[in-house]
Amino acid sequence: MERESILFTPFGIGGLTLSNRIIMAPTYLGYGHNDGTVSDLLLEHYKTMAASGAALIVVENTGIHPSGLGAPSMLRIDDDRYLKGLAGPAKVIRAEGALAFIQINHAGRYAFMPERMAPSPVPIGKATPREMTLEDIEHATAWFARAAARAQSAGFDGVELHGGTGYLLSQFLSPRTNRRTDGYGGTPQNRMRFPLEVVDAVMAAVGKGFPVGYRFIAEEFFPEGLHTDEAIPFAKELAKKGIAYLSVMVGTHESFALEPYATMEKDEGYMAGHAATIKKAVPTTPVITAGRIQSPATARAILEAGKADLIGLARVLFADPLWPKKARGLVSAPIVPCSPSCSLCTRRVMTGKPPFCSQWDKERRQAFLGRIGETGSPEL
Repeated sequence: MERESILFTPFGIGGLTLSNRIIMAPTYLGYGHNDGTVSDLLLEHYKTMAASGAALIVVENTGIHPSGLGAPSMLRIDDDRYLKGLAGPAKVIRAEGALAFIQINHAGRYAFMPERMAPSPVPIGKATPREMTLEDIEHATAWFARAAARAQSAGFDGVELHGGTGYLLSQFLSPRTNRRTDGYGGTPQNRMRFPLEVVDAVMAAVGKGFPVGYRFIAEEFFPEGLHTDEAIPFAKELAKKGIAYLSVMVGTHESFALEPYATMEKDEGYMAGHAATIKKAVPTTPVITAGRIQSPATARAILEAGKADLIGLARVLFADPLWPKKARGLVSAPIVPCSPSCSLCTRRVMTGKPPFCSQWDKERRQAFLGRIGETGSPEL
């Protein structure tokens, strides 16, 4: 039991107090409608996640502009017409006693439409994005700021900027995807200019008292990509600006299937070492670590060692929404693990199907598939 462990002590971020150290890390599931609006299925998902006992739920990446949508069913926050729907997740999360943040994002070269824009025209598959003009950069900064203000209006407690996974903010930071020769490229200081300007604009838009967190990439795992030695100075600049937290991750969509990531991601707590490196660099800034943290003992050890301040659960919480309550001893059943050898949820997301977990019991899987009209699915 973890009833009195550090995992269940309060912690403060950006003027808010979390009831414990467990965060639901943002996880794209594609449960929204294809017009970017909130569905009943998505609302039920976030209600379940918020009822888990996690202190903070971060809603999945939400598009700030049509040019930056990563998938047809990605949630959208690029217009006031989405506000009413987005108020739903914020409301159901807070009703269960958790704090509600939302992650906002522009996919850049990972956008799903044929015409894409990015810092530089670096090909991805058969597509080559166009290089962003200075006017594009100015517009994108404003899109982030307006989206954050909408998140505030929708009733969220804070916002997270998606600077990980190889999306637009990290595309500017990486020497692999940013080959510009102007003031936004070349040196590390120039490459971090755009994301830092976005942070400034967002903080100005929401004002003091509304936390702004950052999904932070510490290592790309490409020889020519972003490495930790360049990520550390960026973390220090974010800390100077008063970022509410850094949610540290590693890898991009293009390196996930490559070594060493493909092997290391099967290990429990595989991103904690990188989080520890960033935490050492910015000791007064809260740091979240995630990465298949299956057991409460591992989570506790990470916190006690000072590698991170908060534990992010993504697929682990999807596999077992009772993880926090089981960890605290409020539910006696054993924790249902996320299987390292299974990729069912990822495969379904990649093919545009609403994901479920292979670890769910048969009754829950059948109910879910019936709900989405896939009764008798061979994946059972």
